[in-house]
Order: sequence, then structure tokens, then C-alpha cells
Amino acid sequence: MPTLLGSFRRLVLAPQLAEVTFARRGFPVTPTEATRRLEAVPQAVVCGFEWGMDVRDQWEIERRLSLVEPEQRGFAYEGAVMAFTVLDATAGGTRTRDLLLGPGQPHIFLAYIGIGFAMARLPRPLWKKVLPDLSGTPYHPVMSWLAVDGYAFDRAYFDTERWVDRQYVPAPYPWEGAREYFPRAVDQGIGRALWFIHGAHPDQVAAAVGRFAGHRRPDLWSGVGLAATFAGGCPNEGLAVLRAAAGEHRAELAQGAVFAIRAREYSGHVPPHSAAAIEVLTGRSVEQAVKIADDGATYSGDGSRPAYELWRSRVHREFSDLD
Repeated sequence: MPTLLGSFRRLVLAPQLAEVTFARRGFPVTPTEATRRLEAVPQAVVCGFEWGMDVRDQWEIERRLSLVEPEQRGFAYEGAVMAFTVLDATAGGTRTRDLLLGPGQPHIFLAYIGIGFAMARLPRPLWKKVLPDLSGTPYHPVMSWLAVDGYAFDRAYFDTERWVDRQYVPAPYPWEGAREYFPRAVDQGIGRALWFIHGAHPDQVAAAVGRFAGHRRPDLWSGVGLAATFAGGCPNEGLAVLRAAAGEHRAELAQGAVFAIRAREYSGHVPPHSAAAIEVLTGRSVEQAVKIADDGATYSGDGSRPAYELWRSRVHREFSDLD
């Protein structure tokens, strides 16, 4: 049974399913079976958010999420974590931590993005409360930069005119003590959003990236690679077009793809479209890409860059001569 407070918060904070469709957002997308699958991603997030706001105990959210098909389950976890983060930050509690120390752990990459979705709906003074203590678990807090990525994705998706058309740059925030890196993580999230905004159409995505200032394009392309590999929506021949269109930023595109395949493999389910994308965008198999990610992993910064960026840089170097 839903709680009264949870239902109220859901109505105030969550968009309706129709609100996240490409048509309602005004995105220039021609409906196809592939774009309908892509469109199901934000819808799965909304469902997870609604469940997270309404449930009375963790068993119920775990059970509901287990019923979602494996390909979409991580996105539903994104939404549930978004809900739990809002509740924890505003009312106190350890809902997010409890979920991520349990069955949510395999979906930790997307869980951080869900925290970012919550950040998009919370005032900045509450951001210091959103990251749960997951000490001792893999990828924490290194991959927590995906929360900033998620924050920017949300804003680009729902306020496209400002964040994409006018290329808005938010004020920096000292996430993990690295204020100067915040805008770069933001651009990675905007890049992911461009993949959805343009319905996984490679030419349109490339043109959208090209309209941004040159210094922002490397991180935008990284976000595109992550979205193209994790979410899919594009046939192999289109991915080949995307790789060619990335030009001098093919290594960034490949780096994003590697992080996506690492996240998919860690969740325990690599769908066929992700396996195909990693081969087209990087020339590597799933196993090879996972090894590249693991070999490049670092859990401490160098004083000038966060560990997350050092990890990205090591993966990037593997593809510096990609043609």
C-alpha cells in the first residue's frame, strides 16, 4: 500500500509517463521499434521513482524491481534510488544506503545516476546529504561522479532549450572536493542526454555535439559513447557512422563505451545491443573492454584530478590511436 506522504511527493516531483516520451518533450525523433525501446528507459526510471516513493519497506521495492526485465532493471533502480535519495535528504534515514548495500549493489553505476536525478530536484544545500556511506564497496566513492552526470542529464532532458540549445553552464560545485572538475562531469551527462534527445540518430547526435564549444566536445562524446552502448537504440551500421563522425574524439567515444560495458557486466546482464556497440565503437570484445576498465581502475586522485578522471584517462589512452 502506498503511503499518503509518498504519494504526495510522487505527484509533486515525478513526471507522468507521458511527460518523458520523446513526442511530449518535443525531441526530433522518428518513431521506430528501436526508439520505442530507447524511450522505455526514462519510463522505467519513472516507474522506479513512483515505487520508491510509495513503498513502506525495502522488501517491497526489492520485489517490485526484481520483476522488471533485466535489460531495464538498472533504470528502474535509478528511479528508486532517486526517490530514496530525496526521502533521505529531506526526512532523514538510510533507505538509499540499505538498498545499495543489498540487491542494488550490482546496479551501483546507475544508482549514482539516480542520486543525480534527485540532486536536480533538491536545493544545493541538501546535496551534501545525498551520497550514502558505502565504504568498502566496489567503485565508491570513485564512480560517484556519475551523480553529477545524472544531474546534468536530467536538466538537459527536461530543460533542453536552456541546457542544450543555449548551452548553459551551471556554477561549479565541490563534488568530492574537486570543484574545477564539476563542469566536465556535467558535460558527460549532457552528452548522454543528446543520445536520447536525438533518438539515437548518429548524424543528428554528432551535429548536436558539434554545436558546443570545442573544449566541451571531448566530454560530450564520452557521454554519447556511454549512452549508445548502455541504452542502445542504433543498429550496427549507425554505430559505425557514429564512430566515424566522432573524428578526433573517437577515443572519448570509446572510453564512454568501455564504462558502459563495465556497468552492464557488473550488473550481471549484457544485452546483445551493448555487446555489439562495444565491438563497433572500440574494436574490442566485451571481455577485452572489461579488462581495460579494470586495468585502468584507480581509487585515489593525484591532487590535481579526481580518481574518476584518472581512471577515464587510463582507459582513453588505450584508444589514442583508434581510427
